[in-house]
Amino acid sequence: MSRLLLAALLCLGYAGQALAQAEPVATLIAEKATADTGAAMPPGGRFQVSLETPEPRQAEMVSAFSMDPRSGQFAANVVTAAGELRRVYGLAVLTVPVPVPTHQILPGEQIGPDDLRTVPVAYAQLDAYAITDPARLEGMEARQTLAAGRPVQQQSVTAPLAINRGDRVSIQFVSGRLSLSAPGRAISSAQADQEVRVINLASNRTIVGIARPGRIVEVTR
Repeated sequence: MSRLLLAALLCLGYAGQALAQAEPVATLIAEKATADTGAAMPPGGRFQVSLETPEPRQAEMVSAFSMDPRSGQFAANVVTAAGELRRVYGLAVLTVPVPVPTHQILPGEQIGPDDLRTVPVAYAQLDAYAITDPARLEGMEARQTLAAGRPVQQQSVTAPLAINRGDRVSIQFVSGRLSLSAPGRAISSAQADQEVRVINLASNRTIVGIARPGRIVEVTR
């Protein structure tokens, strides 16, 4: 009986091997590196694998894996479709998608969707101030020259000014259901939703309000 059971188990093992399909070794290594990184995997991150070992290019599984997380150098044992155990070496680089300018952007220029493209960048080369979300760049204004193809630092961009010093503005006075407007001139600059000082040209008084898009200053009482 034990011999019959052993034979059945062996048959099941061979059947399981037959069902397994060979995949590119680089794909298997990337999957293994991703699994080992676990919760530390950054959003959108993926491993780009280059093999130093020319053969095999296809395998059914990774039976052993070791990687230096700093350099990305790895060594692994893979099992081929023929059942051979082979040693492979290479480099697995963790990359993340990062928005970069498609061309040089000068200080004062506003960044639009057409000014950006997304490229994979080695995660180890990014610092904590690099912007990785395109939504945080679109509509922003360059504070310094932004080079084409290079990640943008948070301190290199700012929200555009809604009101510039010297602008003619419309002062909107709001008190309950009552709303009045008066012409004014800005004596300071401000981004949207920031405080701005203006002169009410009707009364020649200096007041402080909240800058809104369209050169509107809102004063609530």
